[in-house]
Amino acid sequence: MACTAFTRRIFLPAADIPRFVGLGNVDLGITGEDVILESQMETRVRQLLKLGFGKCKLQVQAPEHGSMAIQTIEQLAGKRVVTSFNHVAAEYFEKIDAQAGLTGEQKTSIEYVGGSVEAACALGLADGIVDLVESGETMRAAGLHAIATVLETEAVLICGRADHEVSDPNNDFRRPEHAKLIIQIQQRIAGVLAANKYVVCQYNVPKSLLEEAVKITPGRRAPTISPLVNGDENWVAVSVMVEKKSVAVVMDQLVAIGAHDVFVVRLENCRV
Repeated sequence: MACTAFTRRIFLPAADIPRFVGLGNVDLGITGEDVILESQMETRVRQLLKLGFGKCKLQVQAPEHGSMAIQTIEQLAGKRVVTSFNHVAAEYFEKIDAQAGLTGEQKTSIEYVGGSVEAACALGLADGIVDLVESGETMRAAGLHAIATVLETEAVLICGRADHEVSDPNNDFRRPEHAKLIIQIQQRIAGVLAANKYVVCQYNVPKSLLEEAVKITPGRRAPTISPLVNGDENWVAVSVMVEKKSVAVVMDQLVAIGAHDVFVVRLENCRV
C-alpha cells in the first residue's frame, strides 16, 4: 500500500513483497514469514501483525517406505535435497551438516526447482525435499513423510525498517512521515482480527463467587467489573472478551458456579 497524498493498493507476487517493502517502494505489505526469510529481507522489514491465515509448515520430507526410505534428518544429511526455498534450506542444512561433521563435497546438496517439489524423490532427482506443507495430503500421496520442521509460518503484515539505527523499535519506519498512517492501518486490521476472534460476554455474579468467575473469564487483559444499578452490594456485573471458539463452554461454566443473566454480544469491530 503506497502512501502519497492518498493510499493505493498494489497487488504483487508474495515473493516480491518483502523486497518492495524493505527497499521503501511500498510502505505496508502482506506476505508469509517464510517468504521474508527466503528473500533475505528480515533485517529490512518489521513484522507488525500476525494475521492468522495462510498457516503452514516448511518441512523436510523424505520417502517413507522402500529402498529410498529415510526416517531421520541425520540420515538425509550429505544427500540430495530439492526445494524452492534455497536460502532457508541451505541455512538449515548448514547446521545439520556441521553437527554430522560433513565438509566440502560431503555436505548436503541443495537444488532449486520452481514447482512440483513433491515429485522430485519419485523421479530420482532428490533423496529428500524442503517444501511448505498445510494438510500433508499431497506429500502422503507422493509417498513422503515429515522428518523435520524447518519453521512454522503464516501471513503477516510488514512495514519497512528505517535505514539507520533507531532508539525506539516502535518508531522503526523506513519513511517516518507515513508512520501515523501505518499505525492507523495496523490498528484497524488488528481490530478486525480481534472482532473475528472474540465476543463480549456479560453476566451478573455474587461477589463471593467473583474470584472463581474471573478464573473462567480472565479476558484479553482483565474483565470490567461494575456495581448493579439496583444497589445490591452483594452482586456485580462483569463484562469480558471471550474467544468465540470457547464461548459455549465458558457460559456453561459460569452458570455452573452460580452466575446469572449470562449473554454474549458479537463484536463488529474494535480497537485493542
